[in-house]
Amino acid sequence: MAVLPIFHYTYKMISLLKVYLTAILLCFFLPLLKAQEMVNIKNNTIEHFFRYGEVSYLEDRSGVMNFDEIRLQDKLGRFKPNEGYYPINFSRPSAYWYKVKVNFPSGLTGKLGLIEFFDQTTDEITAYFPDAQGNYKREDAGAKTRFENRLYQHKNFEFTITNQSEGPHILYFRLKSANHVNVIIVYRTLERFIHYALLEYISFGLFYGMILVFCLYNLLMFFATRLKEYVYYVLFIFSVGVYEMSADGIAFQFIWPHLPELNNYAYGTALYCMSIFALIFTKILLQVKKRNPTFYFIIQLTIVIRTVYFAICLFAKNEWFIYKFLEFIPLSVAFLTAAVIWYQGFKPARFFVLAHAFLFVGAIIKLIAVLGFAEGWPGAVSHYSISFGFIMEMVLLSFSISDQVRLLRKERDKAKDEALKHIELNVVLQKSLNEELEEQVAERTRELTIQSEKIREQAEYISRINILLEEDNVKLKSNIEKITDARIESIELTFDEFKQKYPDRDQCYRLLSDIKWKDGFECRKCAGTNYSIGRRPFSRRCKKCFYEESPMQDTIFENNRIPINKAFYIVYLMFSTQGKISSYQLAEKVGIRQSTCWAYAIRIKHILEQQKPHPKNRKSSWIDLVMKHEQNTSSKTDG
Repeated sequence: MAVLPIFHYTYKMISLLKVYLTAILLCFFLPLLKAQEMVNIKNNTIEHFFRYGEVSYLEDRSGVMNFDEIRLQDKLGRFKPNEGYYPINFSRPSAYWYKVKVNFPSGLTGKLGLIEFFDQTTDEITAYFPDAQGNYKREDAGAKTRFENRLYQHKNFEFTITNQSEGPHILYFRLKSANHVNVIIVYRTLERFIHYALLEYISFGLFYGMILVFCLYNLLMFFATRLKEYVYYVLFIFSVGVYEMSADGIAFQFIWPHLPELNNYAYGTALYCMSIFALIFTKILLQVKKRNPTFYFIIQLTIVIRTVYFAICLFAKNEWFIYKFLEFIPLSVAFLTAAVIWYQGFKPARFFVLAHAFLFVGAIIKLIAVLGFAEGWPGAVSHYSISFGFIMEMVLLSFSISDQVRLLRKERDKAKDEALKHIELNVVLQKSLNEELEEQVAERTRELTIQSEKIREQAEYISRINILLEEDNVKLKSNIEKITDARIESIELTFDEFKQKYPDRDQCYRLLSDIKWKDGFECRKCAGTNYSIGRRPFSRRCKKCFYEESPMQDTIFENNRIPINKAFYIVYLMFSTQGKISSYQLAEKVGIRQSTCWAYAIRIKHILEQQKPHPKNRKSSWIDLVMKHEQNTSSKTDG
């Protein structure tokens, strides 16, 4: 328990010692500390940049302190002198208050002065200027404010000093931005501001005019050559133009003055497009996939990673857009790829390497100026170094494309010459081959002629044989018909055998037509002899009176109601049995009703009975019975 009092006593002695040492150090170094410098603004002062100790600052970590609280903090000596070339907002969540002291020794008459801030990505700037009564007036500006609300319609932020009476004046500025910005505070007379602004806008017009000319020229080259390199090159330099316009504030002034929220996305999106199109342009122009697969894979991987990072910035972490130095990674990949491929012997890569070298030099100069190490350098060199680097890059990249086109034309001409040589050689070979083919064709033609002669002789022989065979077939067919007719007359055939001779209606009608008009046609109505084919099968129509006569009319088959070949078969059976076959037997053989067979049998028996008294008129065939109906009718008419 005795240890605790000893420990407490020791700790108290160390604390008192620290207090005494701090007091001694303050007494020793206090005379060495410099107060904030006062800047004298005379009648002949047209411009002054506030640097180093001429600016003091206070960091408001809460971001909510008002002007009265800041003035109280100033009285308590809480403002710190700026130790860099230009002040910088190191902590983005904090609000920074800056203070400058100006002295008008004799007062400014007839000249209007103003304070200007350069960095166009600053979100919020608030100025507090004293009036003649010592009261402070507030003016607001910044990238988050609509452009038409600015005091001067200019890309930078300007505040008018209304009180320029003799004596010292303290000016306060509150600045807050999501980006790291260089707090460049400049005093200018109105005349100097107008002169400077005009020259600056002229230079911007030249710069963006060059970008437009390069875009149009390379678009025309694309339409002329159809090379994809020109498309991606146009997209690259267009992205460069959009980025520069976003960084300079020109885009906010002329393109989206009513949408200040776009300022947080424009330059980040333009940087992404610039990097992506630069990498795609690199791999296409330098033929990276064919010449160096390793760097082709690195480029593809860089494109994927950069796209993922852009998506995160766009949808989740907008504040990450401020890390613009990350664009050195894809541009370095493009530069190293070009250097390696140039080393491997691809000549168009040399302009590519030189172009990116200019861009890197411009970026390094800009970085040196931002870090405050460019003291004494001309302001245009540090401020426009990247723009100049972009211009040189565009020119040299155009040279690179032109060089590649020249090489392509050279290779094309070389290929054309080789193609012409191959064509000439092919012509010689073709001529030789044609001569050989002509000889072979002539020889083959002679062989074919001989073969054709032989084939012709064989064809004539075969033709003669065919004629003889045709004659034999005709004789054979005639003999078969005669034999069939003789067989029909000699023996009783079955209906299936009989159908082989008379298979269908047309065959039976043809037989009736041939028998009926064997001596020629004569119309029964008008005795006309000219006829045409009628509507029914094998019927004939008189051309004079148009009377149509069927081949069954005035025959034994007139008004027939059964298949004609079966009717033929009934006549045949009745003739071959001389009417001795019964109607039941006929029905069984023909396959029709007995009553129908009985009616046909009665008619045919009557004709057969008429033949008995006149044996000399007896017909030798059953077919002669067909026309008996006509004869009977004629005899009745005669009687």
